Amino acid sequence: MRKLLNTLYVTDEKAYLSLEGESVICKSEEKGTRQFPLAILEGIVCFSYLGCSPALMGKCADEGKSLVFFSPNGRFLARVSGKSQGNVYTRVRQTEVFERNRLVLVQDNVAAKLTNTRFLLERSLRDHKDMLHYAEISSFSEELKERILSVYAEEDIEVIRGIEGASAKKYFELMDALILNRKPVFRIYGRSKHPPLDAVNAVLSFLYAMATNDFASALEGVGLDSYIGFYHTLRPGRVSLACDLIEEIRASIDRLVISMINLRVLDEGDFERQISGAVYLNEDGRQKVLKAWQEKKRSTFEHTYLKEKVPFGLLPFVQANLLAKFVRGEIEEYPPYLQR
Repeated sequence: MRKLLNTLYVTDEKAYLSLEGESVICKSEEKGTRQFPLAILEGIVCFSYLGCSPALMGKCADEGKSLVFFSPNGRFLARVSGKSQGNVYTRVRQTEVFERNRLVLVQDNVAAKLTNTRFLLERSLRDHKDMLHYAEISSFSEELKERILSVYAEEDIEVIRGIEGASAKKYFELMDALILNRKPVFRIYGRSKHPPLDAVNAVLSFLYAMATNDFASALEGVGLDSYIGFYHTLRPGRVSLACDLIEEIRASIDRLVISMINLRVLDEGDFERQISGAVYLNEDGRQKVLKAWQEKKRSTFEHTYLKEKVPFGLLPFVQANLLAKFVRGEIEEYPPYLQR
């Protein structure tokens, strides 16, 4: 089992990273120079435009440590990768297996997403019986149960996409009721992505981007091509397979965001609104969210397929490894992540 180490998040927009011996050196005009042993790092996520030295990039590539660059507002820019962990035959087989098993993979993926969404709703209903729109949320939860069955009854992938899309739309329309912190800044009336138009969507988009990067790195690590997916359409520059797998854990991310807001970890001062109407986390907000995300990654859960406790931060590597086993023919089907 891969060891869960620390991830270094560099949120200072003016920081520059370099390598000195076996340590990462972080230099900033405002915060001075800091040093971090590379051996204890799982990866580095950098929100600085200044970037890092070629020596550090090469070291991370050689040692298989993730090094990813985001803009200060959380938009993915680039990922440093070393030599491919797989080979051309594995990637050819990946394409063949996905094509041959596409319907079942899509059915399981969408059903897992809807099941985990329903788990989040049911838990919220149990914990907060006086929440707004309780009856409507309860009704939608029961409706999701029927939609999960309809996913397996349907053989047209486009129809399944429609079921998933309609479910997601209704879910985000009801998400506002799950947020008990009724400050105006935390109102949400639907999903907005490019760009996020409110504080809740800003945090969701930020963490979805973090998780997508984790899955992309994990897939590359087991020799799969993260750009060749089975559900999301192929698009140049998009890690479609990582986007497929993240669907399974969106509800877990959503719950973390809702908890942060309800527990008042975040406040209005953690966001900035641009002239265009876009809303993003500022540096203080990013630090709060990344701290909560790191804590979440260290929490454990019992994996329904492995029947053992796994740190949440290792979930991308677990699911990537299971998918690789399926592609290689070592297991008969790929088991998606299910919350319990």
